[in-house]
Amino acid sequence: MNLPRTSAALLVAAILLAPATWASEGHDHGEAPAAVGQALPRFTAESELFELVGVLSGKQITLYLDRFGDNSPVRDAQIELEIGGAKFKAEKQGDDEYEVVLPEAPKEGVLPVTATVTDGNDSDLLVGELDIHEAAHSDEGAQAFPWTRYARWGAAGIAVLAVLIWGGRRLVGARSVRAGGAA
Repeated sequence: MNLPRTSAALLVAAILLAPATWASEGHDHGEAPAAVGQALPRFTAESELFELVGVLSGKQITLYLDRFGDNSPVRDAQIELEIGGAKFKAEKQGDDEYEVVLPEAPKEGVLPVTATVTDGNDSDLLVGELDIHEAAHSDEGAQAFPWTRYARWGAAGIAVLAVLIWGGRRLVGARSVRAGGAA
């Protein structure tokens, strides 16, 4: 191994990597935005026969109905929802979804939900609650340090280490030349 070439290569690498570590937050080109958002409000209701999940998006509630025993979708049921005292009939959407469109988006708070489900000879009453609240910390993901910040610190550490190794080897080499000349 050729020590001067290795030292020179480490020094060049340190010089090339160092500017990326010194860039301040105002001088970088930005990072990809973090995936931030809040989950849609939902409710669950179950009985010995059925499991019902409702997902609220604005004024629309999408319902998913499964059999409790084997988790298979119930495809041709009649579902009537009572939300906060108002009754709505669910319409079938696709293969295993039902939908209810409310006259207006519900306000914040906890709403009682009662579902009457009829599928052939099976009929059941399911009860749940729809909890609607604003996310207190919807931008929590934005607080996390992006990987580029860690990469900068790592590159700075490697650059400093390379300079220290290069300087140490030069110092040891200079001592051995002086010691050899005095003998």
